[in-house]
Amino acid sequence: MSRAWKVSALLGALLAVGCDGEEPHPPPPGPTYDWKLPAGFPEPFVPVDNPMSEEKVQLGRHLFYDSRLSGNGTLSCASCHEQQRAFTDGKATPVGSTGDHVPRNAPGLANVAYLSTYTWANPQLETLETQALVPLFNEVPTELGLAPRLDEVLQRLRSDTRYPELFRAAFPDEAEPVGKDAIVKALASFQRTLLSGSSPYDRYLQGDNTAMAPAAKRGMELFFGERAECYHCHSGPHLTNSFRAKDSRLPGMQFFNTGLYDVDGNGAYPPDSPGLFEFTHKATDQGRFRVPPLRNVALTAPYMHDGSIPTLEAVIDHYTSGGRNVTEGPFAGDGRANPNKDPLVRPFTLTPDERADLIAFLESLTDTAFTQDPRFSNPWQ
Repeated sequence: MSRAWKVSALLGALLAVGCDGEEPHPPPPGPTYDWKLPAGFPEPFVPVDNPMSEEKVQLGRHLFYDSRLSGNGTLSCASCHEQQRAFTDGKATPVGSTGDHVPRNAPGLANVAYLSTYTWANPQLETLETQALVPLFNEVPTELGLAPRLDEVLQRLRSDTRYPELFRAAFPDEAEPVGKDAIVKALASFQRTLLSGSSPYDRYLQGDNTAMAPAAKRGMELFFGERAECYHCHSGPHLTNSFRAKDSRLPGMQFFNTGLYDVDGNGAYPPDSPGLFEFTHKATDQGRFRVPPLRNVALTAPYMHDGSIPTLEAVIDHYTSGGRNVTEGPFAGDGRANPNKDPLVRPFTLTPDERADLIAFLESLTDTAFTQDPRFSNPWQ
């Protein structure tokens, strides 16, 4: 079909078998689950101690939309992950249930089942189950705020007319199914079903040559070409090099510095969000973050790990400039000269028409069926 399809398919295949090209060892057999996968999507990776079931998914969906899951009953997972925004919130950064500032942008959840690590820069979070513990129990900053009030929250759920039955159906072998582990496993199960694969771009890759407008096709050639070089990081089936499926070996973790800041002239980022450096304490890891997937990217503004770039047009400005020069404020500095910046982030030129074409391609990644799918909507309404 097109060069873009060949590049995407090749990178997806390489990621599926691992960097050394050897076939991965299959996981042990488990219960079957009807994923209803979009065309061409592999089966997602699922931890052996949390096999998928429709009952878990439905319990997780109820929990995801329930503000009673927060310590003070004011915030739900959906407060920061709204379906119509591809499960983002439209804010630069969220505010937790107790008013704490959360320093990193709320990422979209489309195809989150296929990521190899979770959150923007934590290399230790390799499953949705471990990731769920962060918003649920983190205290600095507080997000949902369960840490000091878990027993109170569990009692709320046990007292509800619907939850005891939902928990028993999801975890029939547990003497007391309403508990912390069940909440975490159910939330992870629901999030694994948030699969987006019906955008114009998807339909084009499946053989519908009319699915994408001519401008979007031209933008796709730029995206996967050697001038813009977007595909080096936004690669594979989900346009991120963070990828894991059922039959793939967990790849080497990749985090990148895109020259967003250089606070001290030596590569420093704002102290509340230093990237991978927070975990490794290596100076060269300042400002290194996971590459976000781009599906539904037109719906997920503002952009970057801290929401500091408001529009797709401004994102393109950032990359064509080879980074960002912050000229005032406490984080002033020329990110274009950041010593830790990835060498692929370098200045290049696009004409106004080419910029418009690139935006058209990014907009072709919008999957309106996903943002309107009743399977992912609020079950309490």
